[in-house]
Amino acid sequence: MSNKPKTIRLSDYRPSDYLIDTTTLNFSLAPSKTTVSCTMVMRPNQDVNADAAAPLVLDGEDLALKSIRLNNTLLTDKDYQISDRTLTISGITPDDRGLFVLETEVEIVPEANTSLSGLYTSKGMFCTQCEAQGFRRITYFPDRPDVMSRFFVYMEADQAAFPVLLSNGNKVGAGTLENSRHWARWEDPHPKPSYLFALVAGDLACREDTFTTMSNKAVTLRIFVEKSDLDKVGHAMISLKQAFAWDEKVYGREYDLDLFNIVAVSHFNMGAMENKSLNIFNTSVVLANQLTATDTAHDRVRDVIAHEYFHNWSGNRVTCRDWHQLSLKEGFTVYRDASFSADHGSPVVKRIQDADNLRTHQFKEDAGPTAHAVLPAEVQAFDNFYTLTIYEKGAEIIGMYRTLLGDEAFFKGTGLYFDRHDGQAVTIEAFAKAMEDAGGKDLSRFRRWYHQAGTPHVALRGRYDKKARTFSLNVRQTCRPTPETGTKQPFLIPLRMGLLDDRGRDIPLSLGHHNVVEITKAEETFVFEQVPCQPVPSLFRHFSAPVTWNYPYTSGDLLFLMQFDKDGFNRWDACQKLAEPMLLEMIDGRRTDLDNALIEAFRGLLTGNEQDSALVARMLTLPTEAYLTQRVDVIDPDAIHETVKRAKNFVAKRLENELHNAYTANSTGKPYDLSIESRARRSLRNVCLEYLGALEKREYITLARSQYDSADNMTEKLAAFRVLAHSRHETARQAAIADFYAAFRKNQLVVDMWFAIQAGSPLAGTLDVVKGLLSHEAFDEKSPNDIRAVVAAFAANALHFHNPDGLGYAFAADYIIKLHQVNAQMAARLVSPFAQWQKYDTRRRKLMKNQLERIMAVKNLSTNVHEQVSRCLGEGDN
Repeated sequence: MSNKPKTIRLSDYRPSDYLIDTTTLNFSLAPSKTTVSCTMVMRPNQDVNADAAAPLVLDGEDLALKSIRLNNTLLTDKDYQISDRTLTISGITPDDRGLFVLETEVEIVPEANTSLSGLYTSKGMFCTQCEAQGFRRITYFPDRPDVMSRFFVYMEADQAAFPVLLSNGNKVGAGTLENSRHWARWEDPHPKPSYLFALVAGDLACREDTFTTMSNKAVTLRIFVEKSDLDKVGHAMISLKQAFAWDEKVYGREYDLDLFNIVAVSHFNMGAMENKSLNIFNTSVVLANQLTATDTAHDRVRDVIAHEYFHNWSGNRVTCRDWHQLSLKEGFTVYRDASFSADHGSPVVKRIQDADNLRTHQFKEDAGPTAHAVLPAEVQAFDNFYTLTIYEKGAEIIGMYRTLLGDEAFFKGTGLYFDRHDGQAVTIEAFAKAMEDAGGKDLSRFRRWYHQAGTPHVALRGRYDKKARTFSLNVRQTCRPTPETGTKQPFLIPLRMGLLDDRGRDIPLSLGHHNVVEITKAEETFVFEQVPCQPVPSLFRHFSAPVTWNYPYTSGDLLFLMQFDKDGFNRWDACQKLAEPMLLEMIDGRRTDLDNALIEAFRGLLTGNEQDSALVARMLTLPTEAYLTQRVDVIDPDAIHETVKRAKNFVAKRLENELHNAYTANSTGKPYDLSIESRARRSLRNVCLEYLGALEKREYITLARSQYDSADNMTEKLAAFRVLAHSRHETARQAAIADFYAAFRKNQLVVDMWFAIQAGSPLAGTLDVVKGLLSHEAFDEKSPNDIRAVVAAFAANALHFHNPDGLGYAFAADYIIKLHQVNAQMAARLVSPFAQWQKYDTRRRKLMKNQLERIMAVKNLSTNVHEQVSRCLGEGDN
């Protein structure tokens, strides 16, 4: 008999046999034993089970069942069947209204719930995480997103230990009880699926504010944190109010309750969770001030706050029919939060960040054995599909709708989607249909983006006919086989473009809105007329589609685009395209250094009149090691690392004076603020420091230490600390490491930065350092944040993780095996660094495969880890 987990197929979807009108939950909270009583008013689903002939099957895991009552009759064990995952009751008899009432009572042990799914304790507080299938760890329930119910919640707990009692909706009552306990009652007027249920009980401080909506309704906003963190929530509150206002202005969506709560939790598998009116956040995406969080961390707080709030409509008011449709809410909401971020910062830099992340990480996912469609056909553990493909690639699909349809039709379509499906659980097809109807455009071919995995590649060639004054652009698209299918149909790819004349001006093109060409065939040619001179094409402006592409640009063409293209993203991309082939030739040993053309381009950026310092900082940044691994056929981590190191050193040597001058010039000389200009200056200043630090000259180690000591913000302090911590200057390095920990030892989020920088070090002996960090006083083996900061950060350190001695692989496998029974979600995520094992040399392939097979051989391996490892080994069902 096989222990292989069950595969859940989209094609097998069937509506629930029973639906729920109301759910009443009663919690008697105690860490070692919590009693949960659940009363459900239910009815047969008339569409599939009108006669109530089907048995009622409820989901439940790790529950101690105490009693069941059906229509107030106590059931015995002869009346139901119970397994480790389900409770089944036959012989359901509705009353003359078609309703029946089921009451269950269970006991759970929150303090023993290390999975952080369901109801658990974290640093002395109760909290929940129910997405995707955590509610079944709280009580027996049809735990699926298409079963929606109104929730009524009563909870009681020790008043001294848990003075704050929170749940979804509105608080309608509270009081005291005997034995030093107290109670609260909450009602949520909006039907919701079980994954959006939330409960928090703890000793928490609160920051309160208000927001007045566009219909002049006052909403109370509260952010709950530990008392010592109350000084770090100001940025989060500002971000929340900005998100409320932006969603009203841009999408016309108003908040629908009188209260909105956020709670920050230190032990949390995800970034945050959009539970109706009670968002639960990882502390890492709530807490931020200038002394403890970088500019990037401030951005992440702002964006995640917005993301979870935006889910109130794109996820809560309109939710998913089944978990295969996850990108319906996540892809759309990531697109919304990215647009919000662009509107509150630099749109160009935001687009560069998103595209760079997609190219480096999601394209890698698409190119490996764990590749999956945005709408996956088969799944074993839904927790494994909270991926870059579902989120970031899903967001790019939403962006392509807007590119293809234009702003007016796009927003008409989103309004149509919300209005049609408010209060419903629907599919991705519902969103596609709304877009199609709003735009009056057949998008059937576009749907292939949802069903076909992999990254399309577009090869472009141009030909100018001087006599006819035409420019012909030949386009060929291909997509490599992926696990779900070997044969790919052509995608509909929006190509936003321009043609630049010899003075760098855009030549007028007749291409409708935003100069977009629609690529629909495997090969086709587009002819542009009235082109007065040989143009330089600017292709895929603003990263208009998530594809790889090439065009036979000369170095001169790329330098021209860097200087003249009006599209900021393509200026950066031209810089990357200029550097990339040089780096690839260095990796292969075909050249030793970068071309002078790139150096002079960098010199121009440092000494010219470019106004956008943040864009300059991005353009000066070479392609990363992680990105370059996706651009070679056989990955040689040592060669890639040495190439990037040598290239940085070469740039620094050739441009030492210019880098130092730019470093000095970009000192703000004024108190810290979060303005776009100040952030841009800090960004460029830190890039210059990184290059100068690569020279390993004592004067620049001293400069880094000076910045470290004088910085009035974490952005500059952490950048300087990274230079010091990765330096070969032993005394300076050890002094900085000791000082940083002494200064921030009481702030775990900052300690996690300290962990991660050490785990990512290129210096010899890093694996030993990492093993030492696992036993450090500040490391909590139950904290996902700490695990990410040490184990995941080391696995992302290609030089040491892929050491040919195989010790890095063994270390990671040991940790996965240790963790999988404690926290299966986190353990499964640690498998991903092994995913591309077949792209390495023979020795490394064998070593990685051996560790994957060792993990697979573990008895009672969790479903989450089993699925990820089997896909890596090519043993999945796809």
